[in-house]
Amino acid sequence: MNKLYFKYGVMGCSKTASALMCKFNYEQQGFKVLLLKSLIDSRNMRDNEIIVHSRIGLESKCIAFAKNDNLVEIFNQKLKEQEYNVIMVDECQFATEAQIEQLKELSLKVPVLCYGLLTDFRTRLFEGSKRLIELADKLEELKSVCKCGRKASVNARFVDGKLNTVGDVVAIENQNNVSYQTMCYACYNELKKLQ
Repeated sequence: MNKLYFKYGVMGCSKTASALMCKFNYEQQGFKVLLLKSLIDSRNMRDNEIIVHSRIGLESKCIAFAKNDNLVEIFNQKLKEQEYNVIMVDECQFATEAQIEQLKELSLKVPVLCYGLLTDFRTRLFEGSKRLIELADKLEELKSVCKCGRKASVNARFVDGKLNTVGDVVAIENQNNVSYQTMCYACYNELKKLQ
């Protein structure tokens, strides 16, 4: 059924792996899937192509889009090359509000499945995620656990091994000594108090 889906969770909860398994399932049934990803996360490039890559090793080539790209136009351009029955978007939190509205428009024609983070390292909604909450026909949380055993809900950012609560919203892991750890809010709050 043609709907806009938002599947969200913290880092490491298998969002990308879930997207790639879902893509495989659609393709196994003969559907053509247009896989999209924001250029903001360009860590995985191979032969000048952006790759959607999961932590467990699944991967697929995709079409990368920039902040100023119109996703309806990209879809219509790709339709000239081949018929697509499904759209999937990885790292959808990096899409703009306008791009999410374009995905909603596209969901009137084909199913659109978006996978991404809900909140940033400051525990605030990403622009794309906020608009998805407002427009998605179906929301689904992909859960993960904190090291204490509670449900993880925070993407804590560390710079040089220290908790970081200020700075640019986007900082790619493994660049400039940036790392992330998912944790429950209680553990995050305790760690903030120690800083």
